[in-house]
Amino acid sequence: MALIRRNYLDSERIKVLDIIDIILSRRSIRQYEQKEIPNEILNKILETGRQAPSAANRQPEHFIVITDYKIKKELSKGLFNRFIKNAPLTIVGCANTGARLTGKWSIVDTTIALQNMVLAAWTMGIGSCWIGDFKEEKVKELLKIPNKWKVVALISFGYPAEQPKPKNKKPITELVSYNKFS
Repeated sequence: MALIRRNYLDSERIKVLDIIDIILSRRSIRQYEQKEIPNEILNKILETGRQAPSAANRQPEHFIVITDYKIKKELSKGLFNRFIKNAPLTIVGCANTGARLTGKWSIVDTTIALQNMVLAAWTMGIGSCWIGDFKEEKVKELLKIPNKWKVVALISFGYPAEQPKPKNKKPITELVSYNKFS
């Protein structure tokens, strides 16, 4: 199987690719076309998050879809990644850390759901960028998120206006060991 060398994929080409190609070709996109994401596509993206596995199937995640420019602009204040104000939409992933029995797994479960959405979006020609550096209290206050919920990430989504080059990654030998840490 040949690896895909393109930096982003159009929705027609992606239909013949497998999940490995999708994962290997995905890039963080920070510049977006000013083109709205249709509800049909957004709903598919959200559904892939809903279908993610979770501890005891508790589904401790909640997603806030931000399309309002004023809210995106306010969210971008104090962020290193201010480009979110120009993204067609941003999804804020929240985890219910107060959930009985599975609260300690809620951040992991929410992260899995968010990654499903990032990959699903890419298959439909939608780029994204994971934002983990944010002021949680400010986000919670602005979006009226209750205390028992933790903001896991903000992810911007949109049609790519750029084609970033692949980043250098560490060799697999630096990331993996067998039978013990080495």
